[in-house]
Amino acid sequence: MEAIWLYQFRLIVIGDSTVGKSCLIRRFTEGRFAQVSDPTVGVDFFSRLVEIEPGKRIKLQIWDTAGQERFRSITRAYYRNSVGGLLLFDITNRRSFQNVHDWLEEARSHVQPHSIVFLLVGHKCDLEPQRQVTRQEAEKLAGAYGMRYVETSARDAINVEHAFTELTKDIFQLVRSSRLKIQCLSQELKLSPVQSLASLAMATAGPINLFIIKIFCT
Repeated sequence: MEAIWLYQFRLIVIGDSTVGKSCLIRRFTEGRFAQVSDPTVGVDFFSRLVEIEPGKRIKLQIWDTAGQERFRSITRAYYRNSVGGLLLFDITNRRSFQNVHDWLEEARSHVQPHSIVFLLVGHKCDLEPQRQVTRQEAEKLAGAYGMRYVETSARDAINVEHAFTELTKDIFQLVRSSRLKIQCLSQELKLSPVQSLASLAMATAGPINLFIIKIFCT
């Protein structure tokens, strides 16, 4: 029986309120853009399958977090169970760019001693005339933190698929090379219920380290 998916990755999307996190996720998971979007209260959940290589599908569990300060105590609980994240800022809002450092430091402090693979995303690139953050300075910041950078637009569906797919590929490559260490007894990464150990070894092109990859039986 063919596996529906090889792995399940939990991703978290963070950034200031109004940078467009919910719109970006809905464009990716539902293929639509909402002209009016209510602020996220606490955390919302979405999911979608992504094929990163022919026959290799990953199930993404995507957590949309509230950017408002009063919900931060709720959203912090979701950092620890994530293997990847999109860190968003609005290219027309310089303050949201300046707050990237604080978001990244908060995320890192809550996953220690483990780590999350982040992608820096400059959102609302369709509003070029209103740009307050240049691509060059965003790329410089991403490089300083060891992240890649991409600019997206949920409204015009620019680079939305690319952002999520590239992040998923980065995580998959780390898993395949055994460089991604996942906290034991957590749910950041899950195997398909029909994925056998033998097929996992073939998919990852290497031996399985059960101290790194937690396997869930269902």
